[in-house]
Amino acid sequence: MAREIFETKRKALRINLNGEIYGTFAEIGAGQEVARNFFTAGAASGTIAKSMSAYDMAFSDSIYGVERSKRYVSQSRLEKMLDHEYRLLTERLKGPKYADRSLFAFANTVTTLNFSKTNDPHGWIGIRFQVEPGGKPNEIIFHVRLLDSDSSLQQSVLGILGVNLVYASYYYRNDPQVMIESLVDNLSPGSVEIDLVKVKGTIFRDTNERLLNLYLVAKNFSSAAIFDPDGHVLQAKDFLYKKDIMILRTKYRQQSNPNFDLFNLAVEEFRKNTKTKESNLVVMIEVLMSNALEDQLHLSHEDLNYFAKRAEDLCATGNHIIVSNFSRNNFLAEFLSRFKPRSVGISSNISNLRNIFNSKLYGDNYTDELLAYVSGMFSKNVKLYAYPYLNRKNDEVITTANMPVSPEARPLFEFLIQNQYIIDIENYDIRFVKTLKR
Repeated sequence: MAREIFETKRKALRINLNGEIYGTFAEIGAGQEVARNFFTAGAASGTIAKSMSAYDMAFSDSIYGVERSKRYVSQSRLEKMLDHEYRLLTERLKGPKYADRSLFAFANTVTTLNFSKTNDPHGWIGIRFQVEPGGKPNEIIFHVRLLDSDSSLQQSVLGILGVNLVYASYYYRNDPQVMIESLVDNLSPGSVEIDLVKVKGTIFRDTNERLLNLYLVAKNFSSAAIFDPDGHVLQAKDFLYKKDIMILRTKYRQQSNPNFDLFNLAVEEFRKNTKTKESNLVVMIEVLMSNALEDQLHLSHEDLNYFAKRAEDLCATGNHIIVSNFSRNNFLAEFLSRFKPRSVGISSNISNLRNIFNSKLYGDNYTDELLAYVSGMFSKNVKLYAYPYLNRKNDEVITTANMPVSPEARPLFEFLIQNQYIIDIENYDIRFVKTLKR
């Protein structure tokens, strides 16, 4: 049965009329858009103990402390805001009047589009809340990218996101998938991207945070989720900004671990070509979700559990993992370009290139498809490191030197080889190649 989606004003009013919910709103950077929705819905005195904004950095630092990074739109700033506001709530709201109230502190720190439209509008939004009067706090935070081309539209989106979060905390918290799904209620498709969710507290003790973030990818709220070797989710820009990035792409439903011997050769080749410092190198293994999304409209719990388990198993190898919906290399390259990387290397089986440079697999629009792939892939300081495969029909090792290429694509392919946009992985042990399946 489809879930009924309530209008934003109705959500805010229901919260306002619930005499058990009471708290504060602290918003910096983009205005008091969330609090405004609760004030205009009516009966706000039943919910709002305080609403505030500290726009000037001096005021913000005085209240919440100085950010060593000087970044005010950050997870660190959001956590400091939640710490401060929740502490004030529990210190000041005591006595019989508040004995039956479940308290919450909502906060956001957001930058919307500037006048010259040169920045990257994004923000951190969170809530720390009790589920029963006097209970221990729980927390939900998430990171968003605001995609509308007008700052006033982005402010409106922010207000709706905030109402959705407060509502989800109290009415959808027992169903994590619905909780995540409801964050974009009443928002137009393409207006926002949610690329990270974190939860903590007793009510979330059985919640798999990896599954929550994979659900963001499955619902197209985000195009990728990144996990560290311990399985903790990472915010992509914080992790990848201006790094040298090397990625191994793996197949959908690949049962075995990647061939790390070949991948290590690719990483070494990447180090040599880019002269990267170890401190600036990020190495990741990619798990593709896109094939599953193409096969069906919605992923089942079983599918999500598979991807979560696959990510967990690969994290256990000591690697960072990216789970994505990038069906082609150029989509991955375009995603990484957001973070202004110093250089990017993508390691893939050469059979994938064989598919791209083979016109038989495409219709009349092959030329357009090929040019879109090349321009999206190689115009952003990206190199592809191709490891060979064994043609089992004739026991021949296939490299760029003997890979089948359509005549119309041959000149472009040779240009990419000669200019080292595509690089063969060398010095491999033939035993490694024989273990690979095309």
